[in-house]
Amino acid sequence: MTATEPTSTESTPTVSTYSSDEDSAALSQLGYRQELHRGIGGYAAFASGFSFVSILTTVFALFALGFGLGGPAFFWTWPIVFVCQFCVCLVFAELSGKFPVAGAVYQWSRRLAGETVGWFAGWFMLVGYIVSVAALAIAMQSVLPEIWSGFQFVGSDTSLSSVSGATNAISLGSITIALCTVISAAGVRIMGKITVTGVTIEIIGVILLVAAMFIKAERSPVAAVANTGEHGHGLGYFPAFLASMLMACYVMYGFDSAAELSEETTNPRKTAPKAIINALLVSFVGGGLMIIAALMAAPSLTDGNLSAQGIAWVITSQLDTGLGKLLLIIVAIAIFSATLAIQASASRVMFSMARDNRLPFATFLSRVNPRTGTPVITGVVVSVLAIAVLLVNLGQAGVFAAITSVSVVIVYLAYLMVTVPALIHRLRGTSLSHGKPVSGLGKWGIPVNLIAVVMATLLMINCAWPRQAVYDPDGGNVILQYFAIIFVAATVIVGWFAYRRVRSLPGAPEPTDALVSKK
Repeated sequence: MTATEPTSTESTPTVSTYSSDEDSAALSQLGYRQELHRGIGGYAAFASGFSFVSILTTVFALFALGFGLGGPAFFWTWPIVFVCQFCVCLVFAELSGKFPVAGAVYQWSRRLAGETVGWFAGWFMLVGYIVSVAALAIAMQSVLPEIWSGFQFVGSDTSLSSVSGATNAISLGSITIALCTVISAAGVRIMGKITVTGVTIEIIGVILLVAAMFIKAERSPVAAVANTGEHGHGLGYFPAFLASMLMACYVMYGFDSAAELSEETTNPRKTAPKAIINALLVSFVGGGLMIIAALMAAPSLTDGNLSAQGIAWVITSQLDTGLGKLLLIIVAIAIFSATLAIQASASRVMFSMARDNRLPFATFLSRVNPRTGTPVITGVVVSVLAIAVLLVNLGQAGVFAAITSVSVVIVYLAYLMVTVPALIHRLRGTSLSHGKPVSGLGKWGIPVNLIAVVMATLLMINCAWPRQAVYDPDGGNVILQYFAIIFVAATVIVGWFAYRRVRSLPGAPEPTDALVSKK
């Protein structure tokens, strides 16, 4: 089965039962038959993208990293990274309206740059997503035992760097991933309702947290963000500023997950672009308020507690125990919702590639459960691989931290495999349109796309830079310090052999030119 041939499944239900004729026709124009059930509306699509970013989880967890590397002034990295990612977001929003199909980044890349580039974009997204599932799930260890000691099944030390803490983290993470797999397999409507509930609770939690910290403010906003701490002044502060930018880079990605569910979204040509943009905008505003509120409310900016414990220290120091416990419960819900969103996105990428016969065991992986209308098999495979990544944390906390850090670099690289070909087509004057015309960036296309490519390239290099403070904080392990470069190189090499293997499979499609047409 080639990428442009409609799929067929004898047990596929009547399309009109689960999808409008217009949505099914749009999918047919892209070469696929409606197999997945549509049950995602506008808010649920937004919730999928917002859950992936999950500011209550990521900002809460990574604030200490940014502050520790750059001091209070690291706040200014937040709007800088947003400018880049918003330009990427606008390009993705345009493409999601033109190509509303599962496996978004993979599909966009192969249609803009051909089969080979598209395959590697899908490969990078899969690797990045699977690692991200593990990273989010293991974060439960930082929250659940604090809510109730009964969640500490193994030993008494909750630290991820201890044997008992790491073992318990693997247990909690595996249970979280397993529950997400069951929910994802149960059907897109159920998954959508749970995601919407989780996101609504998370937004309420962000509002409560920000309001509580503003009420307890110890200093003005200007005083909170103008201090570079002990990290230097003027140009001498620049290296620390660049390092602290990693916090924002680690948070502001994954908004494209709203497009991964395009084949399960009603009226995706209009719904997906809005969902992608709104997910990033709300994340930017909410996350920025969380950062500045924490800096304003912290009892001290100089005693080392903020760099050691982050926002958790502000909560325990300034808020009463009941409110703090409530916020931790909301954080746990946000972590679960984020894990569910990422697991679902990863399974759709794998399904989309398998449907195009671009993975081993493609026929098996591309099956859709006729009752639930979900790719159950790919969901299970993604979860098993994510749990395997979790096992690295046992006795190797430093390696696990390095893997989760570099997974962001991998995803940024996949993003560039969309934005770079899109920019080339714009400069050549070729059209990105397909099927029914959808409004795009117009005259802003080239400048927005150019910013997306240049800034994203610089951010990716910045994230991969071999900083000991990031990749080898304990010191003494050169391999960990250069882990980003090693991991990316290994991913490319393994991917190349995997791609050659896929190319040799019977019925595998030959590389094709980009599927865009001249104006």
